[in-house]
Amino acid sequence: MEQATLGGGCYWCLEAFYQRVTGVGEVVSGFSGGTVDNPTNERVYQGGTGHAEVVQLTFDPSVIAYKELLEIFFVMHDPTTLNRQGHDIGDEYRSVIFYHSEEQKAIAEDMIKSFAAPLYPDPVVTQLEPLTKFWPAGPDQQNFYNNNPGVGYCMVVIDPKIQKLRQQFAKYIV
Repeated sequence: MEQATLGGGCYWCLEAFYQRVTGVGEVVSGFSGGTVDNPTNERVYQGGTGHAEVVQLTFDPSVIAYKELLEIFFVMHDPTTLNRQGHDIGDEYRSVIFYHSEEQKAIAEDMIKSFAAPLYPDPVVTQLEPLTKFWPAGPDQQNFYNNNPGVGYCMVVIDPKIQKLRQQFAKYIV
């Protein structure tokens, strides 16, 4: 098993669709890339910590490759908007890949240039950083979509993303 740590806006969205991908085991919502140890949701959303909302995936590379996880990542969020996804604004919502190894870094660099850039008319602004620390979000933030499918945000924002995932990545869906 390997790990990947990705930030593409709201971690609830990323969590919901990666939980449905074959070969992905655990998906944990949390924070990376900041300067404050043990950040709380409240502290991150006040600003100034430098943390991004991320998911940390544990996956089986014999079932789904890191490159394939990044294909999903680049299609399922807008990597051309700096510090923003939809109505979520702030550096905590930035597009970022925290690589766990030099191999992941090389794959991510290639995917940004050869896969993501041709998909979008605007420049890809996804940041690429080494993973230093991952901090899980609170228990009430984990498995959010599955526990709250009737919440407005889930119905309006996450449901359409899951439909898009099923349409564009059917071969990867559990």
